[in-house]
Amino acid sequence: MTDVIFKIAIVDPSAIIRSGLSVLLKRLQGYHVHTFELNSYEFLASNIRTQKPDLVIINPTYWGLVDTENLKNENKNSSTHFFALITGAVDDKVLEAYDEKIHLYDDTDSVKAKLDGIFDILDSESEEFQSLTPREKEIIVGVVKGYTNKEIATNLFLSTHTVITHRRNIARKLEIHSTAGLTIYAIVNKLVELNDIKQR
Repeated sequence: MTDVIFKIAIVDPSAIIRSGLSVLLKRLQGYHVHTFELNSYEFLASNIRTQKPDLVIINPTYWGLVDTENLKNENKNSSTHFFALITGAVDDKVLEAYDEKIHLYDDTDSVKAKLDGIFDILDSESEEFQSLTPREKEIIVGVVKGYTNKEIATNLFLSTHTVITHRRNIARKLEIHSTAGLTIYAIVNKLVELNDIKQR
């Protein structure tokens, strides 16, 4: 598989954390990463406009509450995703605005899996089932079990917006646009058992 090129902004007051995360990201297989580091939230909005990063990894525990929704609204045409960088205790409500979260002690494989889940990097052996990311498979399971987008988002610690984006990607990849179709797909591919569906 050809390396995917990504531009990633890392926003944290600690130079050690920023540099360490930057080194880890540049070592990920299947990715070719360009990082730029910011030690302040102040110029983030203008940097998103000028640099157009694919991903912003930001520590939400500094600078008061980071208004990611406002950042997204200011950059309506941007496809920038936001990851929370967790270095301490953070209220779960705060994390709902983020597409994903990275913990300070996550290993390389865990970080890569989270990037794969957001950017739909193919894991794999190439058939349509293999082209679904682990996160997309989790969302299919939630859908066929009858959960709403909001419930799926809560269960997977994602924003509702991210779940909707994943559902669009799933529909595009599989060319299945109904819950009934997804249910048959999930059963055939052993994502769920019949009993799981009847529970709700």
